[in-house]
Amino acid sequence: MQHIIDRFISYVTIDTESDPNSQTIPSTQKQWNLANKLVEELKAIGLEEVTIDDKAYIMATLPSNVDHEVPTIGFVSHFDTSPDFSGANVKPQIVENYDGKDIVLNAEKNIVLSPNYFKDLLQYKGQTIITTDGTTLLGADDKAGITEIVSAMEYLIQHPEIKHGKIRIGFTPDEEIGRGAHHFDVEKFGAQWAYTMDGSQIGELEYENFNAAGAKITFKGKSVHPGYAKGKMINSMLLANEFINELPKGETPQETKGYEGFFHIHHIKGNIEETVLELIIRDHNKKKFEKRKELIHKITKQFNKKFAKKFGEDIVTAVVKDQYYNMKEKVLPVKHIVDIAEKAMRELNIKPIIKPIRGGTDGSQLSFMGLPCPNIFAGGHNFHGKYEYVPAESIQKATEVIVKIAELTAIPGIFDAPEKTKRKR
Repeated sequence: MQHIIDRFISYVTIDTESDPNSQTIPSTQKQWNLANKLVEELKAIGLEEVTIDDKAYIMATLPSNVDHEVPTIGFVSHFDTSPDFSGANVKPQIVENYDGKDIVLNAEKNIVLSPNYFKDLLQYKGQTIITTDGTTLLGADDKAGITEIVSAMEYLIQHPEIKHGKIRIGFTPDEEIGRGAHHFDVEKFGAQWAYTMDGSQIGELEYENFNAAGAKITFKGKSVHPGYAKGKMINSMLLANEFINELPKGETPQETKGYEGFFHIHHIKGNIEETVLELIIRDHNKKKFEKRKELIHKITKQFNKKFAKKFGEDIVTAVVKDQYYNMKEKVLPVKHIVDIAEKAMRELNIKPIIKPIRGGTDGSQLSFMGLPCPNIFAGGHNFHGKYEYVPAESIQKATEVIVKIAELTAIPGIFDAPEKTKRKR
């Protein structure tokens, strides 16, 4: 397992934070540092057809070692880290034989990873926990996934007695800012289906995710000296606050779970004359998702009608844009790909946790691009912040799941896959 730990640490200590305000691809030049390293490593372990394009998308092939027809499958992860928290100068700490007590991440700043707050920690007593030093995120999202894919391919190359079909792997930039699949060449990838290794705790297996949209709402106002403002001033910040209060109560991220959707205000900036409000809209149910978007426009129209005479023009404008959709629609027709992953976990004595993703992955977009792509655990917890951690044993288990999926897929007639997925390798 030390080999896997060393590989993971070699990845997370390279800063690959993406930037939503950048228009380049990838969004940050520093992502190339890990991308180029990965290309050389994939060649070194013996993969074939290793390529990297001008946008830093990486692909490689492990050829089949069987003579019968086997579907070509793929495994995908992203190498950027979230801009929500610093990914520079990551200094991982390794806690061996975790005793179930508080883990001091940074004594000087009194930053403690405590099972009293993060109760999932107690699942991993006796294991090796990799944490941050309290000043950065860790980057297990999704460098744990990359570690698992590379390690699984290396293991299959070193153990040719394990039979498998053709396997394609893909690594993407900019997933954390919603662009990871935008330039992914599904036709070039050439797989019948794939799995993103981008979930959280051990056992997660997901093929449902939110339908997602983003909204940018602009409020106009009129600035007048406050001493003479009676009946004249229109404060755009107060309009924004009034708009927020028109949204359904209790339908925020912190008040919902499971299949429950929400409105999430994530940015507000303004003054008397203009305020801009940004929010995201999420729902697993397509009809409810459409109603949520309609509500934004309905409230907007109400405000404009109310202030039409006083303001003289639309006082509120709302731009709502879809971001991604629920992959369930594309995965259910080929449900056997989920069944194979579930069987792989059970054969490894891992209890599958099949649940909806309260977010999105590259897999959700890839599924609508013609590559059905469920999501499998990468093993980490508390992503995007200083309390992020990953048990080394979970990385090891995810690696074993990849190997087992490859092995099961090569068994003739596995789950009687639909004809359209029974293609020659």
